[in-house]
Amino acid sequence: MRKVIAAEYLTLDGVMENPAWTAPYWSDELAEIQSKLLGESDTLLMGRVTYQGMSQAWPAMSGQPGADIMNSLPKVVPSSTLRELEWNATRIQGDVAEGVAKLKNQSGGHLLIYGSSVLVQYLMKHGLIDEYRLMVFPIVVGHGKRLFGEGIEATLELVGSQALASGVVVQTYKPAPK
Repeated sequence: MRKVIAAEYLTLDGVMENPAWTAPYWSDELAEIQSKLLGESDTLLMGRVTYQGMSQAWPAMSGQPGADIMNSLPKVVPSSTLRELEWNATRIQGDVAEGVAKLKNQSGGHLLIYGSSVLVQYLMKHGLIDEYRLMVFPIVVGHGKRLFGEGIEATLELVGSQALASGVVVQTYKPAPK
């Protein structure tokens, strides 16, 4: 069974939206962590908004670190509005939870989610996230979409933590047993 991993960049106040604030803290150490995670994954799950933004940016970065892996991985996008997908992407039609559950039951590497707050919150509510890889940046922005927004309840168990020289802390959680 495959794992669904939500890998998210967060501020100290939990904001994940428009992560331009990550740039001053980017490091080889963080790039290595991200590369390893990408290498263990064989499919990207993306919400529509994240897919639209990333599908415009990543193909132009071919040859840069991580770009060739990002561009070559299959992407799965739940969307009722997108008709045509490019960038090695297919669409989940119908019940998203059912579609993701089917993907989890296939063999292969991790199903990796970057960003995609609406999708992550939906999958949380359906118990389909197996691991949260939270990269917490030492900054407070005071506004924006939060990973654990209004109405989201979760009990998580810390299974790993790594403080990077840049001040970023990578925290790995899994849902706590009920």
